[in-house]
Amino acid sequence: MFLNNSSIFTKDRDADPLLLAHRGLGQTFSMEGITGNTCTAERIHPPEHPYLENSIPSMEAAFENGADVVELDIKPTKDGQFAVFHDWTLDCRTNTEGTTKEYTMAELKQLDIGYGYTADNGQTYPFRGKGVGLMPSLDEVLTHFLDESLLIHIKSDDPEEGRQLAEVLAKLPEKRLNQMTVYGGDQPIATIKEELPDLRVMSKATLKSCLLPYFAVGWTGYIPTSCEKTQLHIPEKFAPWLWGWSEKFLNRMDSVGTRVILVAGDGGWSEGFDNPNDLKRLPSNYSGGIWTNRIDTIAPTFK
Repeated sequence: MFLNNSSIFTKDRDADPLLLAHRGLGQTFSMEGITGNTCTAERIHPPEHPYLENSIPSMEAAFENGADVVELDIKPTKDGQFAVFHDWTLDCRTNTEGTTKEYTMAELKQLDIGYGYTADNGQTYPFRGKGVGLMPSLDEVLTHFLDESLLIHIKSDDPEEGRQLAEVLAKLPEKRLNQMTVYGGDQPIATIKEELPDLRVMSKATLKSCLLPYFAVGWTGYIPTSCEKTQLHIPEKFAPWLWGWSEKFLNRMDSVGTRVILVAGDGGWSEGFDNPNDLKRLPSNYSGGIWTNRIDTIAPTFK
């Protein structure tokens, strides 16, 4: 058991970590007391850059600062498109109310996605008026970034959204499709996997189907077939309990075409490795994926 899971005889990994920029390069906020209903735009830290999450400028900035992959969120629109937007409603960040599904993409283009941001409890709104027209459609993103890797997040558990996204991605050439990963609710991910079986995906169900049997038998070196060609978002709190963590585990997942992304904390609220001190918690010579909300501060350590 020890020899099967120690790094003594493990092939050296000398590559830099894969850097995943969550929502591109956006404004960060305090995680203290956060819940699913928290309006995070109302609690941002004092801005250190001009970018707004999930916009094309924020994604451009992320890639320019060294991101290998950019994560983005999609929500359906009234006219059958996908808007790139995070929240369940428009109320928190924009100058209107309701959901993206109540508006056409053209109508969503008229909104100010920087309207609700404040770092001083509403005394000032530094991005108000600067986010008009910045909510992109998924089609715009795919057209704008022709050769970059993207992680697309389906925010709901609606299987219809999986079918809709499969239709969009099925039009891409094979090489481009290989640069895509999709994660989200169990139902849409199961649906999209049926339509596009070679696409790398992740959901709670796929994560459990890989890691639970791996916890049981991974000490032998056996890799469950459910771990093949998928993506694993591993909270750093639980990562040390994986057989062979970190180098041997990463090598095992590499051998079956699976990407491993390490998320800070317990993974509850998309915490990232956002400053150089956070990186000190990584295993020595770590070369897997790193989830970050501040690619601009993290990438210079590696690139």
